[in-house]
Amino acid sequence: MGARFVFLGKVSICLISASGHAQAQSANDADEALPAIVVTAPATEAQPARNRTARRAARPTRRVYVYPTGPTPTPGAGIDVDKVASSINAVGAAQIQRTGSLNIADALQQRVPGVVLSDVTGNPFQPDVQFRGFVASPVAGTPQGLAVYQNGVRVNEAFGDTVNWDLIPTAAIRSVTVVTNNPAFGLNALGGAVNVQMKDGFNYQGAELDVMGGSYGRVQGSAQWGKQVDQFAIYGALEGLHDGGYRNFSASDVRRFYGDVGYRSADSEFHLNMGVADNKFGAAATVPTELLDRYYGATYTTPQTSTNRVGYLNLTGKAEATPSWTLEGSAHLRVFNQKSVDGNPTATRPCAADPTQLCFNDDDTPANGLGGTQLANPFDPDAVLGQIDRTTTRSTTAGVSLQATNSDQIVGHDNQFVVGASFDRSVTHFSASAELGTLGTDYVVSGNGVFLGQSGDPVSIGPVSLRAINQYTGVYALDTFDVTDTFSINGGGRFNHARITLEDQIGSALNGNQSYDRFNPIIGGTYKITPGLTAYAGYSEANRAPTPLELGCADPANPCIIAAFLVSDPPLKQVVSRTLEAGLRGSRELEIGTLGWKLGGFRTKNSDDILAIPSPALQGFGYFQNVGSTRRQGIEAQVNLTSKTLQLYASYALVDARFLDALQVGSNSPFADEDGNVQIVPGNRIPAIPRHRVKLGVDVAVTDALKVGGDALFVGRQYFVGDESNQAQLLPSYTVFNVHASYQINKTFQIYARVDNLLDHHYSTFGTFFETDAVPNFANGGAEFTDARSVNPARPRAVYAGLKATF
Repeated sequence: MGARFVFLGKVSICLISASGHAQAQSANDADEALPAIVVTAPATEAQPARNRTARRAARPTRRVYVYPTGPTPTPGAGIDVDKVASSINAVGAAQIQRTGSLNIADALQQRVPGVVLSDVTGNPFQPDVQFRGFVASPVAGTPQGLAVYQNGVRVNEAFGDTVNWDLIPTAAIRSVTVVTNNPAFGLNALGGAVNVQMKDGFNYQGAELDVMGGSYGRVQGSAQWGKQVDQFAIYGALEGLHDGGYRNFSASDVRRFYGDVGYRSADSEFHLNMGVADNKFGAAATVPTELLDRYYGATYTTPQTSTNRVGYLNLTGKAEATPSWTLEGSAHLRVFNQKSVDGNPTATRPCAADPTQLCFNDDDTPANGLGGTQLANPFDPDAVLGQIDRTTTRSTTAGVSLQATNSDQIVGHDNQFVVGASFDRSVTHFSASAELGTLGTDYVVSGNGVFLGQSGDPVSIGPVSLRAINQYTGVYALDTFDVTDTFSINGGGRFNHARITLEDQIGSALNGNQSYDRFNPIIGGTYKITPGLTAYAGYSEANRAPTPLELGCADPANPCIIAAFLVSDPPLKQVVSRTLEAGLRGSRELEIGTLGWKLGGFRTKNSDDILAIPSPALQGFGYFQNVGSTRRQGIEAQVNLTSKTLQLYASYALVDARFLDALQVGSNSPFADEDGNVQIVPGNRIPAIPRHRVKLGVDVAVTDALKVGGDALFVGRQYFVGDESNQAQLLPSYTVFNVHASYQINKTFQIYARVDNLLDHHYSTFGTFFETDAVPNFANGGAEFTDARSVNPARPRAVYAGLKATF
């Protein structure tokens, strides 16, 4: 059966004590977006320790749906959803499985109104996840605005706050919540936090095997198994995938494992979970529209590949210190390794005065080798030069967290108080190099073994070797107080301290030491108008510190190749967001099923927002800059109908994102002035953020064995990246239809099939501009490109079929 949305639950209890446990789900069971938690009512008076267990057993139990209030690793920690003063967004394991995808981002786009995916890399397994105009992206150099947690551990990578969605094992996910208006989730939660909770042997029991194949050479499989023996439980999940890609050079290989060992007693629970992943991607990136018009699988300047490897270990525990006090803690270690290879045009050229020598960026500035002497020109006079940029990022992160929760009543009113602290330390080694080569008519750069040393001034390039140390400390407190049975208020805040140290391993230009501090408050309230209707309103603030990557490339006078050749360390201000949101949500039992709905509005203002600015001096170079204030505001509406034979959902989101201050920035837009700049005026829309998102989906049980369904997605027009002045033609809107069906052969085996992009619509989710004279248009006889638009084509029609066995 399909999943049930969290806001459909009708429960009256507000607070959760530590003695609550989630009920186990078997491999054959349908699940809810947030599983119900069975809890015991709080004690009303102190109890002797020797009688505590007997008294606990005598207390009445209640079943509630809970929502996270902070980045706790403990399943079921949080408060009743009726007391949450913000929008509720939750996705369960059944909803994830419905997508047939090993990418959690696909389920988020399908089920969360404000989420839309953008294919910046050109690889569907490395998407940008955009929520309310804020992004969690795997692309280094993208200003990140969402915090992402897996089992209470922040997985934004240390060097650039990037989020590699491919490293999260999808089959092992129990639930995902997109939490808004809550600074307890720490740095980067400007637009919210994505909180991923994993399965364990207590909440998943049984076994499942799932294999699928289809278009573009896709072959994927997953296996998971969970078992509880008395007070112990074990769970494991293994996933593998190969996809040949629908564009040239865009194959993907994914291998992931996740495991958990747990122990549970009457008043405590401990888990040791671990995971590894080894993934390889061909990232085709954007392609000029002139090439795309000739061939939908075209690419521009390759190779563009990346390899992501991760290993992590996480120890968590909780214990009921007293009937009203619960202690939770975790310690974690994460090792991340990424290697990227990126073929690009080059600013290196034969010198005008002496073509036997190479120059950089102009006709007389020497292009030096690694030894510091000018490079001789080894290339044919008719060759088109390019370069292969290579980067390596190795990060090791260790951290601890501790949280205490109290559920004592205050003057006869239910109350929940949470206080916590966390500390994380990361050490990153980053290096970059540039190898010269020639660019073929297929836009493949072939290296010749000659590497660039330090060349150019002020626009420069050269090898990079950097050691970066991040230290993040946070202390937070939250309180939810029931003024009446129907009216609750909450308040609190979090203090964040970030210290970032850069140590240049070659020279001293990158050396730096920056500290950022801020207290972010939260206040809000909920009012249950009727048993099936709740109103909420809240205000909060959040901040994000500049990343080591941004600090190493923040000088307009010394631009660098974003995410590669860092050149200097000027200071950047931290970004501060201020969010106000309010709305209504409710549910009602109808003869045909349970109706759930929500309607809300939000407004977030960012101060000292950071953007990646292209340099007008040289194609592919840029820098990070504080751009003043920006605003993102909008509305979100959603409705669901759930019954045994019908699952129906529909949602709409409006996101209006605008600059609030005047600013001049570099751009490759055809509307840029003679210096390569465009003028932002207050009120201009921020590029790459579509205003409208409409989502529809239905699943029907034709018989007990046969189920059919489909979904549709509409995304409105958006401005191209680089068109901050809003003068160019917009990237068109698009609509995509998908259908699927499954047949349960018997209790064990199920066959299924799906068709994505049923109408084979050709569209793009991301567009930018490029320098038209950087490389010849080989498809047009070597003439110069005339259209500066460059887009990422989305996947055409794809057909898949699979077999699932559950035991």
